[in-house]
Amino acid sequence: MLKWYDANGRTMPWRVRGAAADPYRVWLSEIMLQQTTVAAVAPYFERFLARWPDVKALAATPREELLGAWAGLGYYSRARNLHAAAQVLAEQGLPADEVGWRALPGVGPYTAAAIAAIALDQPANVVDGNVERVMARLYAVETPLPDAKVELRDLAGKLVTAERPGDWAQALMDLGATICTPKSPKCSVCPWIKACAAYATGAPETYPRRTAKAERPRRHGVAFRIERDGALWLVRRPDKGLLGGMAALPTTDWRARKWTRAEALAEAPGAGEWKKIGSVEHVFTHFALSLDVYASTDARPNEGWWGDASALPTVFKKAAQAGRAT
Repeated sequence: MLKWYDANGRTMPWRVRGAAADPYRVWLSEIMLQQTTVAAVAPYFERFLARWPDVKALAATPREELLGAWAGLGYYSRARNLHAAAQVLAEQGLPADEVGWRALPGVGPYTAAAIAAIALDQPANVVDGNVERVMARLYAVETPLPDAKVELRDLAGKLVTAERPGDWAQALMDLGATICTPKSPKCSVCPWIKACAAYATGAPETYPRRTAKAERPRRHGVAFRIERDGALWLVRRPDKGLLGGMAALPTTDWRARKWTRAEALAEAPGAGEWKKIGSVEHVFTHFALSLDVYASTDARPNEGWWGDASALPTVFKKAAQAGRAT
């Protein structure tokens, strides 16, 4: 596996070959990579590193500035936790082991293990979705996900040694991302083809087994776009909850029942002439959202500020563009 990785491992802006990795860079990249693709993360990582080259620089920046730079990357609790953890790291220094990293906001078992292995060269069991898939196929695990998670983690742990633990962790992840893919795995070029129990069954793509997913529920809401002289009226979302702490357009609650016009206007952020100009669709992890968009140029809102759409989360960028010619 290590020989395969040496020849085929992916090149990424946070990876270092032949030298110790910087724990700050590894931590930053791993937080960004939580539930987000490498392709989406790479440009954000480069911009963050150029703007905040070390943890003290990151800790010194106002949280709103960091949240603005994070806009569009999704899962915004990660940005809030990143800022909170940076305060701790700037004061106490970087932890020396997996347990120390695990104590920080936003750092779960996987992220702590990844930092320990990749940055600290410590034998840690690093298990993400790619590694789960590799283990499920290597051993033809019949238990379906998510029930199989503990079993798959234990199987991966038995393979961890003190020999190049960071490279080992990244090799397994790369194997899952590039060869042992969810669909149409490239078994013919896999270094473990002879040992793979799922390949021996003739249907490796059917692993890992999965329980049927429940249908994603749908919610409905209304966003209010107040525009004047090219500026948008923005508000700050509450810290707790979805998109917490982010800049946003004013909006109603998001609920199971569609909003009538009368209900929507009763929630409008200011008196004025309101016109429905369209609707947008957005999919979150746990639900799909249908968001009607009402616009006004003469409404007089209270709390908030004038700004632009550049720092808005994707769902509100969509609402800001609703009804415009493309």
